[in-house]
Amino acid sequence: MFNSNTAKAKRFAAGVMGLMMLVIALFSAFYIAAEAGHDCTGEDCPVCACVQQCEKTLHGIGVPASAVLSFIIPILFILILAGLFSAGLPQGTLVSRKVRLND
Repeated sequence: MFNSNTAKAKRFAAGVMGLMMLVIALFSAFYIAAEAGHDCTGEDCPVCACVQQCEKTLHGIGVPASAVLSFIIPILFILILAGLFSAGLPQGTLVSRKVRLND
C-alpha cells in the first residue's frame, strides 16, 4: 500500500523536524538561562522582549522552560562531559597491541 521510499522520506522528515524542535528548545532555554540576570533598561528592554519570545516559543511547542532548564540541560552537560572523557581513553585492540592469540 505504501511505497517504501515514501515511508522512508516521511520518517526522515519527521526526524529532521524533531531534531529542529529540540535545537530550538535548547537554544531558547540557553538564552533564557544566560540572560536571566541582565540589567534591565526599562519598559522597552530588548533583552526582556527576546526572553519573552523564547518563553512563548517553549510554551508553543509544549515544553515548559522549567523542565528544559532542570532536566535537559544537565543531561546534555553530562553527555558532553562523558564524550570528552571517553575521547581521552586509549582505543587499543588486541591487534594494535600486537597480542599473540594462541589456541
